[in-house]
Amino acid sequence: MNTKANQKDTQNKKQAKKSSYGASQITVLEGLAPVRKRPAMYIGSTGSRGLHHLIWECVDNGIDEAIAGHCNRIEIELLPESKIRVSDNGRGIPVDIHKQAGVSALEVVMTKLHAGAKFSSETYKVSGGLHGVGISVVNALSSKMRAEVKREGKLWVQEYKEGKPLRKVKSIGKSTSTGTTVIFQPDFSIFDENEFKWEVILSHLRQQAYLTSGLIIKIIDSREEKDKRSYKFYFEGGVSSFVRHLNRTNECRHENIFYMKKEVDDVFVEIGLQYTEDYKETIFGFANNIYTPEGGTHISGFRTALTRTLNNFAREKGYIKEKDSNLTGDDVREGLTTVVSVRLPNPQFEGQTKAKLGNAEARSSVDTAFSTIFKEFLDENPKDFQAIIQKCILASNARKAARTAKEAVLRKGVLDSLSLPGKLSDCSSKKPEESELFIVEGDSAGGSCKMGRDRNYQAILPLRGKILNVQRARLDKILANQELKSLVIAMGTGIGEQFNIAKLRYHKIILMADADSDGMHIKTLLLTFFYHYFPELIKKGYVYVAMPPLYRLKKGKKVIYVFTEEEKERELAKLQKVKDVKPAKATTIVKGFRTKSIGEDTDKQEVQEDPTKLPAVSIQRYKGLGEMNPDELFDTTMDPDKRLLKKIEIQDLESVDEVFEILMGKEVAPRKRFIQTHAKTVKNLDI
Repeated sequence: MNTKANQKDTQNKKQAKKSSYGASQITVLEGLAPVRKRPAMYIGSTGSRGLHHLIWECVDNGIDEAIAGHCNRIEIELLPESKIRVSDNGRGIPVDIHKQAGVSALEVVMTKLHAGAKFSSETYKVSGGLHGVGISVVNALSSKMRAEVKREGKLWVQEYKEGKPLRKVKSIGKSTSTGTTVIFQPDFSIFDENEFKWEVILSHLRQQAYLTSGLIIKIIDSREEKDKRSYKFYFEGGVSSFVRHLNRTNECRHENIFYMKKEVDDVFVEIGLQYTEDYKETIFGFANNIYTPEGGTHISGFRTALTRTLNNFAREKGYIKEKDSNLTGDDVREGLTTVVSVRLPNPQFEGQTKAKLGNAEARSSVDTAFSTIFKEFLDENPKDFQAIIQKCILASNARKAARTAKEAVLRKGVLDSLSLPGKLSDCSSKKPEESELFIVEGDSAGGSCKMGRDRNYQAILPLRGKILNVQRARLDKILANQELKSLVIAMGTGIGEQFNIAKLRYHKIILMADADSDGMHIKTLLLTFFYHYFPELIKKGYVYVAMPPLYRLKKGKKVIYVFTEEEKERELAKLQKVKDVKPAKATTIVKGFRTKSIGEDTDKQEVQEDPTKLPAVSIQRYKGLGEMNPDELFDTTMDPDKRLLKKIEIQDLESVDEVFEILMGKEVAPRKRFIQTHAKTVKNLDI
């Protein structure tokens, strides 16, 4: 008998059994189980964005009722224990028995994916709900949920746990009104965040109120009884009111806000716009009241129509001569603040989070509606047209001036190592996904970083002093700034219309400055630059801020680095902690004072070693990165296993725009008010 052969045959059979792939390996997730298994597929993420998305899904149902003309009030209340109550005075979710499912329609809507009235054009002509999964997803991701429906003169109730009904729908009383209320508590074993943010909720619901004129939206914060607060939104002006709100901190180029609303081929189009003295475009696109951060066909249709209409009208009025080239899209959108809202029967979004609209009919409907009415506006408001076209021509001239500077930068060929800035100490790796670029304040800190870094994947670019504030600067001035030009070349993406994120040489761009007020200012200037000219890098999660330590605490051989004053006090208390030891008859030191025992054993008491013999705690305050030696800098701020990095994210575009305008704009009064308002809440103020 061949024992070795038999053993090998047995091993092969076991291996085949392990690696077999058949019907038994196919897992079927029923009901709402797929949502709990892969929540990010339905709400985008399990972080703060996904947590707040639960509220948006509930609110969207009420807004759909309002758009259909059956609701004029929505109320959202933040309750203790992270519970949320959302109610509306719409028609109420049907409660009668669903023939196909054999249970109440309310239970079907709350517990089944792809179930709802939004698939029927008879019930909702337009709706934000594309997949019919919204409220059932909220139910699946909640540890507890309760639905209350006022309908047919009765109050109907059903409760759920992790998406499963606890009992059948039942009537618990009478009602003289109609509407739906849901109360849910997120399942925090699924989410990474556990706090609903008041400002994020206010900002989103303010948008919804602007987009649905005549709708009252009330928000109540009842989480803390002593700090109870509420807010109410109601706007009659539609998106023109929204544009006025967005431009409240900007200097406007012309007085009248352009506003239109029109229905073309079953697509309702509503647009508001106004030019400012700014150099960037601010555009908000919505489809069926759902914000589309990545734009889509409705935004494409608007931009095409805007460029064509302004060029044609400018030529007609003699502002552009026959020999002159047309204004580009960038020229006509510089300083433009726009809100484009469309409502259409069958919206086609990319993904459940609805980041981009894909309907082809939206492009043509927006183009047709806007072109006609905007031309009429320009004709009837010659002063506004003159202000607009002069702004566009000025932008065109600046673009042409910047082209020479830009070509000079691009001619250097960023992929050629010889063309990289002389001050850049590059890494040896050519793989962007593992490479890091540290943008460091000052040559002194840059020198320490260069000596302490890991040369395989860490590149260092020191910047001298404070860079240009780009909030009020065009591209030609930016490319004339040597520090910013070096940064653009080092990253490799190009800038402006030549920007190509695929050419980015580092997938971690880390801003590294001193932990003082000057360092904060430099980081703010750099973030302003990235936000205005490289927003895609922020959206992709490539921009970070390094967190160098503020103090070094040393006691004996133990060294601790801390980042805040509060952390310093906590660690000092630990290092100086009084210890429990057994008493002795000999002389001891009790709480720092020399004393004698009385000769017999006493109870256990808190004693400390003689402070004259105890190693003192050495405290070093770092005034700058240049004070740290290379090893310290790497261990505390650059070592991936030990460092603390903060990723830069944009959660609320409207608020970010406002803060940058206040802090970095030319108007002093708003900045002064901002400082006065927030001065008492600032931590680690360096005076």
